[in-house]
Amino acid sequence: MDLNTLSPYIRVAWDSVIYPPVNISERVIFDYELLYVKDGEIEVKVEDRVYHGIPGDIFLFKPMETHSIYLQNNKPLYQPHLHFDLYYLPDSPVVKVSYKPLEAMTVQETQLFREDVTQYMMNPLPNHIRLNKPVIIEKLIYDIILEFDRKFPFYETAAKGLFIQLWTQLLRENHWLSNPHLLPNLEQLDRIKNYISHHTEQDVTLDELSSLANLSKYYLCRLFKQAFGMTPIQYHMVIRLEKAKQMIQFTNLPLSTIAEKLGFQSIHSFSRAFHKLEGVPPSFYRKRH
Repeated sequence: MDLNTLSPYIRVAWDSVIYPPVNISERVIFDYELLYVKDGEIEVKVEDRVYHGIPGDIFLFKPMETHSIYLQNNKPLYQPHLHFDLYYLPDSPVVKVSYKPLEAMTVQETQLFREDVTQYMMNPLPNHIRLNKPVIIEKLIYDIILEFDRKFPFYETAAKGLFIQLWTQLLRENHWLSNPHLLPNLEQLDRIKNYISHHTEQDVTLDELSSLANLSKYYLCRLFKQAFGMTPIQYHMVIRLEKAKQMIQFTNLPLSTIAEKLGFQSIHSFSRAFHKLEGVPPSFYRKRH
C-alpha cells in the first residue's frame, strides 16, 4: 500500500444515532467504514472476533468483512461515521453503501467489493482501536462531516485533505499502541531529534546523544529506530545532506566550502556520503535542466 499515492473517495459522512432496541445484525459492506463511538456502549463482532466499544473508541470495518453491532445497557449509540474508498476508482462515484448480508447480495453486487489494500501495510490497522488521543480523531471526523453538510465550493477536496490527516493520525495511534514503550520516551526522543536538527554543521556521537537523553546507547538506538525508522546517526546524516542539497541548489558556494560548513572532513567524505544515501554525487543537485 503506497501512502504517497493515497487518494481517498469519501462516500458517506454522517453523524447519526441508533436508539435501542435497534441493533445492526450481521452484514457486509462494499467499501471501508470508520465508526467513532461518541457516546454509548456497544458489542461489535467482526468475523469471529468480539470487541467491547466505549466512548473514544474507533472501529474500522473492511470490505466483505462480516460484522454486527449490538447496543449495550439500553443506551443509544452516537456514532459519527464515514464510508470511503482508500483509492479513487473509476466507479467510486456510482457505488452506493450497502448493508446486506453476503447471502442476500446479487452476483452483480458481489462484484462491487473493493480490494482490502490495508492488508499490504507493514502494520495494518486493526478493526478496533482504543484511542490514546480521541479528541484529535473526533475533531477530524466532525470536520469532514461538516464539509459534507455545508457543501461549500471544493468541499470534496477539503474533505479529502482532512481524511488524509485522519488516516495519518490513526496510523500513528496504531504505531504507538503497537510500541507502548515508546510513549514514555517521546520527550527524550524529540529532544534528540531537535538537537540533531540544530547540529548539522558537526559530527554527533552516540555518547553525547545518550547522555542528553539519559538513556543507554543501545536503548536509545532501539527506541529511535522504532519511532522514526532509522538510528540517530543515520537521521543526522539525512538532515545534513538535506541541508547540503539546499545549499548546492540555492547558493553558488563551491562544493568543498559546503562540505566544510557541514562538518565533513573532506570533499571526498562528503561525496561518499551522497553516493551512499542518494546514489548520486553532490554535483547532481547543481545541474541546470
